[in-house]
Amino acid sequence: MKSPIPSFLKKALLATALLSAGHAYAADTAGIVVYNAQHESLTKSWVEGFTQETGIPVTLRNGDDTEMGNQIVQEGADSPADVFLTENSPAMVLVDNAGLFAPVDKTTLEQVDSAYRPAHGKWLGIAARSTVFVYNPSKLSEAQLPKSIMDLAAPNWKGRWGASPGGADFQAIVAAMIEQKGEAATLEWLKAMKTNFSAYRGNSSVLKAVNAGQIDSGVIYHYYSFVDQAKTGENSKNTALHYFKHKDPGAFVSISGGGVLASSKHKEQAQAFLKWITGKDGQAILKDGKSFEYAVGKNAESNPKLVPLQQLDAPSVDASKLDSRKAVELMTQAGLL
Repeated sequence: MKSPIPSFLKKALLATALLSAGHAYAADTAGIVVYNAQHESLTKSWVEGFTQETGIPVTLRNGDDTEMGNQIVQEGADSPADVFLTENSPAMVLVDNAGLFAPVDKTTLEQVDSAYRPAHGKWLGIAARSTVFVYNPSKLSEAQLPKSIMDLAAPNWKGRWGASPGGADFQAIVAAMIEQKGEAATLEWLKAMKTNFSAYRGNSSVLKAVNAGQIDSGVIYHYYSFVDQAKTGENSKNTALHYFKHKDPGAFVSISGGGVLASSKHKEQAQAFLKWITGKDGQAILKDGKSFEYAVGKNAESNPKLVPLQQLDAPSVDASKLDSRKAVELMTQAGLL
């Protein structure tokens, strides 16, 4: 016959069991913190799919490219962020140049086409967007369209186009122009831009202004029009998109980046998140969702409404060299900021 277990010992054993279970639960649900500068709706879809499949919770802290990039640099090794996601690559370069990224797992890198990730492997592309020239066909005929974005510096374009120079989107385009044309040519173009263009706050505002006939044309990213068309089309029904192609600076394809912070205390989960969003399921969200951004995974398909990436004839630009600080410096010198 077994001796009865004293009540005090029973309580001690129960407390130990509960404590152990609590530690296991905490370990399983520690989760990761993502500093997110991508569109909140897109990242939310990625997070929901990832958490549903892995059980790893994700906390999002949202902001814009420049804000989040500078915050991570300021926080340094004390940053609570595990992962950084951006709309454009210059913010990734800012953090990368500060030495704050851990190398991305090789198997994850291999999921993304080499054209959409830097060779050093410290971060990679998660999506992409194309620069386009949006115009109002009642104001401009196809024969009048500029052959190059550089043409917009000519006197005949004065008062006929708009852009949003204060945003990271346009600054990424300028950073790519610096890589292609050099600082002197870019500064000259920016000074002419100051004379010729109308300033708006955000690409959506540029699209609305062109649609309303307030301005003939503008420089934006492609998906603003597609997103509006998928809704009511009220802000794009009177517009058309012109793709510069021919490796023109105006055909620049901007890479949205993702990277794991070297200071992360949850690197395994953080790497798993990057692997998921660049893998089959994560890239399928780009194809089937309403973001209308390009998929960059190998063999991944983008939304069928988009002009295929291969047909854009975009310039070859090393995303790891795009210098947002230099772009801002030149834009400030030209009086745009």
